[in-house]
Amino acid sequence: MISAFACGNGRLDRLADTGSIDALRHAIWIDLRSAGPDEIDRVQQATGLNIPSEADLSEIESSSRLSTRNGTLYLSMPMVQMDDDGPRGVAGGFVLSPDRLITIRFAPSQLFDTYTDHLPRGSASASCSADIFVGLLEAIVDRQADVLEKVRADLDTISHAIFAMGVKQEGGRKGEDATLRRTLGQLGHIGDLISHVRDTQVGAARIVPYVEATAADWLPKALAPRLVTLRQDIASVSDFDTHLNDKLQFMLDATLGFINIAQNNVMKVMAIASVVGIPPVLIAGIYGMNFKNMPEYDWAWGYQWGWGLIILTTLIPLAVFRWRKWI
Repeated sequence: MISAFACGNGRLDRLADTGSIDALRHAIWIDLRSAGPDEIDRVQQATGLNIPSEADLSEIESSSRLSTRNGTLYLSMPMVQMDDDGPRGVAGGFVLSPDRLITIRFAPSQLFDTYTDHLPRGSASASCSADIFVGLLEAIVDRQADVLEKVRADLDTISHAIFAMGVKQEGGRKGEDATLRRTLGQLGHIGDLISHVRDTQVGAARIVPYVEATAADWLPKALAPRLVTLRQDIASVSDFDTHLNDKLQFMLDATLGFINIAQNNVMKVMAIASVVGIPPVLIAGIYGMNFKNMPEYDWAWGYQWGWGLIILTTLIPLAVFRWRKWI
């Protein structure tokens, strides 16, 4: 799919006709979303620029993600796509020249759709491809910051639920096991999201100084303060991401600790039951032997004597465990 925008009279307007090569030649921003071979070929003919493939944009080497060819910048960074199954990383690319910006993506993005609905209009900077590019990076960083703020709120909620189990015992062992299992799933989901956000922030942190250094000759001076602010925002978001990752690890350790405590409690109950049950079983086994010369068989109170020994040997270990505060 192709979305194109042209500048006229200081305004950025969406081009209705993207099937014409002549129309695309007037576009200042061309957005390619899961474009087919015909669409890519049409854009290349209209702009004279090479469109990298998904495999090219997925390269992890810095030299592959940041390069310059004939004065045009080819940039790529991993982005986050939210699916029903959770977050996943998708490749995103930018082809930036003094007079045109091409964005390449391979999944729907609410961020891009929202940005196109709030494009700057009525200003000279709106006609600059670099201005649109910087605006996109700002929107990406703002979006990542919003995601991390929600992650912090989710971690606070999980933290309250987890540590409340150490105070309140509600729902029984089965309810506690279900809560711990659900919490591990939530923490895994959050961990994936934090990891993907981190990848995006690292990519943005590499792109900004590269653009400043490489495009210094034609980059508008008015963008310099915005790029400085953008670098600071990326650094602060990255620091916050590190903080959340540390908190996530703490929550994961705490959850696993509660799981270990629950398992130890089960083993303790089984151990106590086995220790308490040994003496009564031994006594019942002794008096269950069918020998004729056992004097207790002739006692008038032999049956009560056996029961008394069984009960006594059951209570004594329980009393010892209670006295030692093991139960």
